[in-house]
Amino acid sequence: MIPLSVWIIVGITVVVALAFDVINGFHDAANSIATVVSTRVLTPRQAVIWAAFFNFAAVLIFKPQVAHTIKSIVRIDPGDPAFVYVVLTGLIGAIVWDLLTWWWAMPTSSSHALIGGLVGAGLAHKGLGVIALSKVTSTVAFIPLAPLLGFAVAYLVMVSLYWVFRRWRPLQVDSLFRRLQLCSAALWSLGHGGNDAQKTMGIILALLIAAGIVDPDTELSLLHLNTAWIVLLCGAAMALGTTMGGWRIVKTMAMRITKLRPYSGFSAELGGSITLFFATHLGIPVSTTHTITGAIIGVGATKKLSGIKWGVAQRIMWAWIITIPASAAVSALCFYLVKFFNPNF
Repeated sequence: MIPLSVWIIVGITVVVALAFDVINGFHDAANSIATVVSTRVLTPRQAVIWAAFFNFAAVLIFKPQVAHTIKSIVRIDPGDPAFVYVVLTGLIGAIVWDLLTWWWAMPTSSSHALIGGLVGAGLAHKGLGVIALSKVTSTVAFIPLAPLLGFAVAYLVMVSLYWVFRRWRPLQVDSLFRRLQLCSAALWSLGHGGNDAQKTMGIILALLIAAGIVDPDTELSLLHLNTAWIVLLCGAAMALGTTMGGWRIVKTMAMRITKLRPYSGFSAELGGSITLFFATHLGIPVSTTHTITGAIIGVGATKKLSGIKWGVAQRIMWAWIITIPASAAVSALCFYLVKFFNPNF
């Protein structure tokens, strides 16, 4: 019999998790709409609606591999009710960091903030022994790999387009890629929803396991009533957050790194989406922010490196580096506060 107090904490944590998903969509809306807005293919309002639709559609397409990775970051003992608080304080650390970096207009990674938060809370509770280091190291390895892959693929796409359309007039190229960029923006939003929405699904599943509500080997699926609600709610929350936009970060992503045209915006989005599809297939929770930033720099590099605002890129990279330890520190502090007021665990 699960105590009423545990049900209350579970309910609160689910609400906080969905709030994180909304904030994630809001924070990362820039990733989905920056290129299509900066090239003036869509207005900001049209772009966020377009992105939100495909963010939600992703739950119908991708298997929840990333969700099961997130669920496994901390080894949960269903017999220890304190793990419910580990999940809750891990979320709080990620949310605090996301809001701070939004205010500073820095496109940091909600994914790495979440992982840092879980690791920090887990360490505060039972130390290194409960952390699945293999899951963490594979994610950390993709911190440099995601932008590098985005850079490489976008660069190759851009060079290929230069060669294929070298005899076309600029107006013809612009007209064609204004239409094609709608497709690339849709693909990018699918990749974003497929990778990022699954992270919150994994959090909620971990919470239910910690509370003893579901078995540790439970899998997420739209075909199972006990988990279908998780998939649908997380997809809807991500889409809702995206519709709210994150214009402060859009200006950093699309207007301060390098100048984009419809064909270069298409290249960046296509390169980024290919990288995201690959990572999601492998079940690796990558940073969509890192990926699209690398792709935008990749298309800028095909012209001249001096056309890239390296000062802005460097500032973004520093924010990437401190995201995991900063969110981990906030989560650990939150867990210690909870422990102070609940000395029984």
